[in-house]
Amino acid sequence: MLLHRVGRTFAHETGIRLADTPAPLYRLLVLSVLLATRIKAEIAVAAARELFAAGCGTPRGMLAATWQDRVDALGRGHYVRYDESAASALGDGAHLLLGTYRGDLRRLRARAGDTDELRRLLCEVPRLGPAGVDIFCREAQQVWPELRPYLDRKALDGAGKLGLPTDPRALAKLVSDHDLAILSAALVRVSLRPSIARELGPMALGPQSWMGSDGDGR
Repeated sequence: MLLHRVGRTFAHETGIRLADTPAPLYRLLVLSVLLATRIKAEIAVAAARELFAAGCGTPRGMLAATWQDRVDALGRGHYVRYDESAASALGDGAHLLLGTYRGDLRRLRARAGDTDELRRLLCEVPRLGPAGVDIFCREAQQVWPELRPYLDRKALDGAGKLGLPTDPRALAKLVSDHDLAILSAALVRVSLRPSIARELGPMALGPQSWMGSDGDGR
């Protein structure tokens, strides 16, 4: 089954219990910033874990840490090619969120009139960019229903490789709202690793292959 095979969100892999509250949303944002760089996903996940273990799981915590503290945490996660620039960007992003939204991404959400405006506001976060915004929105749809279905180009590319619908709304009908973020994560993995589609073979096209998850994909 597709969701059982590769249906793990990055938030889940990082240990973020996603909820519509400030701290988990901020941690997802930090993770998205780290994933947006040309670096292996497992390294970005490890670096995010180290940052959160060092107390950088909130904007105030990020700023309470020194720049060197952030560099050291990123280094422990082997995020070494971009550790110094990422440490600076994360500090600048924390300043932005505190100064503009009092550290609460729900205020950014409330300011945005639609998904396009939400994406534009998120792009103001240093080092996030369009790719990082897609990562954030794919996973935030778990707790922000107005984003659903958020199935971006990478997710739709993965759907095409499996012979699934490539229209977002048609694709979304194959799973429950709860599983949309998990489906999106699975399809992105297929897009990045076409061998997964070959491994699943005809099973990927049967209804049992995409319906249902183990309930632990968040």
